[in-house]
Amino acid sequence: MTQTPPPVPTRTTPEYLDRLNPEQREAIETTEGPLLILAGAGTGKTRVLTTRFAHILLTGRARPFQILAVTFTNKAAREMRQRIGALLGEPVEGLWLGTFHALCARMLRRHAEYVGLTSAFTILDTDDQLRLIKQVMEPYRIDTKRWPPQGMLGVIQRWKDRGLTPERVTPAEDSDFGGGAARRIYEEYQTRLKAVNACDFGDLMLHMVEILRNQPDVLAQYHRLFRYILVDEYQDTNTIQYLWLRLLAKRDGYPSNIACVGDDDQSIYSWRGAEVENILRFEQDFPGARIVRLERNYRSTAQILAAAAGLIAHNDGRLGKTLRPGREDAEGEPVQVVGVWDSDEEARIVAGAVERLRADGHGLAEMAILMRAGFQTRPFEEQLMTRGIPYRVVGGLRFYERAEIRDCLAYLRVLAQPADDLAFERIINVPRRGMGTAAMQKLHLDARQHGVPLTGAVAAQLGAPGKGKTREALLGLMDAFARARETLAREGHVVAAEQLLEDAGYLQMWRDDRSPEAPGRLDNIRELLRALVDFATLEGFLEHVALVTEGEDAASEEKISLMTLHGAKGLEFDTVFLPGWEEGVFPSQRSLDEGGLKSLEEERRLAYVGLTRARKRATILHAARRRVYANWQDAIPSRFIEELPDAHVRHSGQSMQERRQLAAQPSVFAFGPLTAGRRAASSTAPRVTDVYQGTPTEIPVGARVFHQKFGYGVVTGVDVDRLQVNFEQTGEKRVMAGFVEQVS
Repeated sequence: MTQTPPPVPTRTTPEYLDRLNPEQREAIETTEGPLLILAGAGTGKTRVLTTRFAHILLTGRARPFQILAVTFTNKAAREMRQRIGALLGEPVEGLWLGTFHALCARMLRRHAEYVGLTSAFTILDTDDQLRLIKQVMEPYRIDTKRWPPQGMLGVIQRWKDRGLTPERVTPAEDSDFGGGAARRIYEEYQTRLKAVNACDFGDLMLHMVEILRNQPDVLAQYHRLFRYILVDEYQDTNTIQYLWLRLLAKRDGYPSNIACVGDDDQSIYSWRGAEVENILRFEQDFPGARIVRLERNYRSTAQILAAAAGLIAHNDGRLGKTLRPGREDAEGEPVQVVGVWDSDEEARIVAGAVERLRADGHGLAEMAILMRAGFQTRPFEEQLMTRGIPYRVVGGLRFYERAEIRDCLAYLRVLAQPADDLAFERIINVPRRGMGTAAMQKLHLDARQHGVPLTGAVAAQLGAPGKGKTREALLGLMDAFARARETLAREGHVVAAEQLLEDAGYLQMWRDDRSPEAPGRLDNIRELLRALVDFATLEGFLEHVALVTEGEDAASEEKISLMTLHGAKGLEFDTVFLPGWEEGVFPSQRSLDEGGLKSLEEERRLAYVGLTRARKRATILHAARRRVYANWQDAIPSRFIEELPDAHVRHSGQSMQERRQLAAQPSVFAFGPLTAGRRAASSTAPRVTDVYQGTPTEIPVGARVFHQKFGYGVVTGVDVDRLQVNFEQTGEKRVMAGFVEQVS
């Protein structure tokens, strides 16, 4: 008698849930009611978000068009769409999945008549917006040098990001931009947009929030449509995005099935309107909300995670979680904290480490140098170029390719060679001096007819009788070059270069610029002026720049990445170098001055993001001295180094004895007081933005000295902070005293 085989047991859980850890499964299977998924770095948040979407469909809880899924980038939306299709085994059509602005544009096409538009409205690009705002500002006779049109657009965008229509801008919200005319300009700008059936990028969300606020039938329609809402990177939402989501999620008579994925410890975009408070008050906005913490990190080693956790624990404004390794073999090495003597050595040490790792078989694409600010890239770029190491600057141009640096180099080229017509043509109208197309054509014609360079043609025009603003501006430019050449002969190229950029109005142009990029551009210019000190002559510096920028690496060649910490969010590398961890650099003095304790906590979150980019190795560097313009100044290690847990950090470096002596003294942080238990700051704390001028040197005539570029030599003359040195290899040079070391 044959025996009947036992029945095959049926699966109790879907296969796509088997590969998930318990916390991830909880986040996916908690489908009803409000849910906040606190997803730490490297914990698989994208997998959770896409699997949750597919799970809702596969379990029959909703149809594809009944789920609203919001991302911050088109790339994230495409990736999510592809992953959902892979889980379901087929492409999914009809999804409400995309960025905030893309989804609002789709909605606004349906309801445009409620805000005075038609469904065929145009979305203006940046150039069109600029032309329109210039037209609106013109009757107000605003000084556009002090209040440029780009700045006015920035003010308007910030109002829109906060959900403020012109009539909602209260006196407390108003701006002094344009001498108090900003709100009226905003109102007229909006009127002109509607007159041409157009809106700008900010209007897409602002208009939809106004429609949902004022049209209950429209709001009810979307309440019935969307059974579930999924939101990625919730910690990065600004006020208008928060208002839009809250309107859609708070459904009378229906459960608020909103699931937000985010990490309060990675909220680093307040400068573009992000409000970390949105994620911190989630439970208050949605009573009864469930919070699931994803704390198993599958990216970094245990040592890196413990160091990062110890650092971020010093923040008060957080919901709290502790990352731990998701793999058993992830112990790894401690975080390296390297003290160096100065900022130049910092770049050499990093470049040398990159060379050694590359020689040991580590790919350049798996390494990154992450900096607080863009101006820090220059010394690293030069070291990498000198050693023939291919690199790429992520999220920005290479240092010498940036517009403000090219402008400054053009000024310096004309200073060195007045016949350089290409350079002169670039800067003759930067800042604006009234040289339009017709004026430039006449200038070129005069130069050709008389066989002189453009500078000669300008001099000839100024020698003839005449008057006018353009003439006065050109006269000021030529006088600036004349004075700079006198200074060049008398005091050297470092002083002459800064004087030229100041007298020509170029530095003032960026000081007056109200755009968010302007402070960074000024930092880049300061770094360029600092680089001049390494060269004996202006011509030598310009030749160096021409040589190091002469050629590009092959596009397909593997390269190390240089980027800011903000640009690194979402990325990961085997090896990460984190230079410039000093007070005033990181945390940024500018941020602390503008935002106080709130900004300090965001700076600490930025440090946390930097550390958690590393899979295997993280190296933090800080310098005992950093050069600002042509002067050295002492630097204090970042408070963030002190906050790293000792058990997971290894200190090294030739300046560590000095560093530890500083650490033993009462802290003199440039921002304070801090939270309870932290040490208060001194109002006399040194800042990286300070520039010490003309400190007398104590190096006497006859002393033997060493210069990192020119080698050994003997001092033959002393002039306050400058030395005349007879170098053994290169002869007589005039150098800054701060750049030589006295040797026995």
